[in-house]
Amino acid sequence: MANPDDEDVNRKSGLAYAAALSLFASVAIFLGLGWFLDRWLGTSPWLLVAGIVLGAGLGLYEFVRITSKLS
Repeated sequence: MANPDDEDVNRKSGLAYAAALSLFASVAIFLGLGWFLDRWLGTSPWLLVAGIVLGAGLGLYEFVRITSKLS
């Protein structure tokens, strides 16, 4: 039978991994979207910068939301 402490450690490890992955993924996705739109619209580097800022903001929001479940 599984130890309840092991299950809690596994759950917290999964949440920590999901938090880190969501932070990285949101920045990467919005950075890529900003880069693509800059090249398409010829507005370099403004949409790239906006994508980084938006991705970081959304990523941090998601990071805090997920890590608040660790307590």
